[in-house]
Amino acid sequence: MAELLQQDMECEGLLECIHGLKQLDKECFRVLVESDEPLTIDEVAEAVDRERSTAYRSIQRLLESGFIQKEQINYDQGGYYHVYYPMDPTQIATEMQRTLNDWYAKLGQLIHEFEDKYEGADEVRTAVDG
Repeated sequence: MAELLQQDMECEGLLECIHGLKQLDKECFRVLVESDEPLTIDEVAEAVDRERSTAYRSIQRLLESGFIQKEQINYDQGGYYHVYYPMDPTQIATEMQRTLNDWYAKLGQLIHEFEDKYEGADEVRTAVDG
């Protein structure tokens, strides 16, 4: 944690830090953001020069993190395919802020529990040493 706080972090670092995303995930997200229309897995894979299965795993991580959405497109003659597009950046930022606030509250609770647990240890040591 201390190392993360000392690093010069760019906004893309938040994707790794808060959501555990990998470099490829960031590349796939960038491709979707820069596209004028939703893309298929095959189109994303081609844009990042990776196998379809590799791009699919990255897209799944982005879906789970709430960075992108999936839409089903139906063929007139039957069947379907999926396309992917980025969520609104404001919505993503709001969710990251909520995650950070939750983490901060949990850390504060753990610090308080630490203090409660070990606060009496100092008094015991003083009585024994005294």
